[in-house]
Amino acid sequence: MNTGKRLLAAGLLTIALSGCSLAPVYQPPPIDMPASFHEDRKDHERSPSTVAVTPDWWHVYGDPQLDALIGRVDVTNQTLRRAVALLRDARAQADAAHAAYFPTIGAVAAATNFHTSANVVGKSLAGMTTQDYLLGLAASWEPDLFGRIGNSVDAAQARVQASTDDVAAVRLSLQAEVAVDYFGVRSLDRETDLVQRTVDAYTSVLQLVTNRYRGGIAAEGDVAQAQAQLDSTRAQLVDLRLSRTQLLHALATLVGQPASTFALQPAIDAEAAQLPPVPAAVPSELLERRPDIAAAERRVAAANAQIGVARAAFFPSLMLNLTGGLESSGLSDLLTAPSRFWAIGPALAATIFDGGKRLAGVDSAHAQFDASAADYREVVLKAVQDAEDNYAAIRGLQDEAASQQSAVAASQRALDHAIERYRKGAVGYLDVNVIQAATLTNARALEAVHRRQLAASVGLFRALGGGWKVNDATTQTAPT
Repeated sequence: MNTGKRLLAAGLLTIALSGCSLAPVYQPPPIDMPASFHEDRKDHERSPSTVAVTPDWWHVYGDPQLDALIGRVDVTNQTLRRAVALLRDARAQADAAHAAYFPTIGAVAAATNFHTSANVVGKSLAGMTTQDYLLGLAASWEPDLFGRIGNSVDAAQARVQASTDDVAAVRLSLQAEVAVDYFGVRSLDRETDLVQRTVDAYTSVLQLVTNRYRGGIAAEGDVAQAQAQLDSTRAQLVDLRLSRTQLLHALATLVGQPASTFALQPAIDAEAAQLPPVPAAVPSELLERRPDIAAAERRVAAANAQIGVARAAFFPSLMLNLTGGLESSGLSDLLTAPSRFWAIGPALAATIFDGGKRLAGVDSAHAQFDASAADYREVVLKAVQDAEDNYAAIRGLQDEAASQQSAVAASQRALDHAIERYRKGAVGYLDVNVIQAATLTNARALEAVHRRQLAASVGLFRALGGGWKVNDATTQTAPT
């Protein structure tokens, strides 16, 4: 009876102590966030047509082919598959940590022959051979007296959440990269068309100069200059096609298809390059919209839980053990009541001296927490910088595009005027040649600005988190 009372008391004490956590009370590392983005409000008022940052933000560009390419990222991109595999690994480790809450049960079945040395003094079985048959079960359970198991589980679950956020961050980054590369291909299509039309125009001018030379009006040097201008522009055309091919190969890898089998037909639809309205946001929303920030914060939480695990090493551990079964020297008597045996009892173990190992473990856990907190703040600061950079780029490139458009129009008027004067013999071909080069340079520069505008627009959607929310971490679905 007394044994039963003692076991009951021990059980109640164990339950009372279980769940006690030695980890510090967790709060996300504080960081000062500005009230608004400086570059977003600078020099302009927010347009009432501002778009919201939705999870499928790429639809605002209205390009079905882009929609289809981004849709393939979840299915075939290998970088995303790797991130999902790491998420599965984190979940498995969390399951393993959670298993420590439960007892460990094992079974044994053995048949052994023992022969005792005949030269051993004082043993009744000296020189004899005996058999031992055993069927038994053993169970052990460690109550979580000081939160070591609980904090280990909390840390593992926080790492699962961080891995889930990592998947979202990789997905968002890949979606943005696909969009930038796709817009780059389409921009090169338009630039290639521009240069091709320029080649056609230069071919006509060369024919004009050649006819004037044959008529004794133009010098032979004019023909050479016109030919050189044409050949140089053709070389630019070859370079543009090479750039498009290489960018197409990069796009193929992003969507998980061999570059040898991937193709996009050239398209020069100017409407497809129109910029959407600038999305609005405030810096504090980045903490909810950016999955990389959420992942960094979850790693801080995991490091905080690890402090509790390190502190628990200073306290004793309790192990409750139970063994029982059947044992007999004869197989015929094994399954009888007299063959039964059992043992039950607690074991309390504590480390008395370890040369400062546990204290060093606590110091290490605090240092890792501080490092994780610094990583979190750094990610937040870079996120704000990322958003500010893209807001500034959108605003600055808008002004640059307007100026460059004016330059293109002016140079085209100058070229038309120069060719007309050359036809009339009022100017030499060198004047036409210089204006031709300037006109092409300005036209290509304008397309380059448009390409950078689209990249900045995509970059801003990515910088604002692409519409992802912290709560989405529990509902993210893995790619097929």
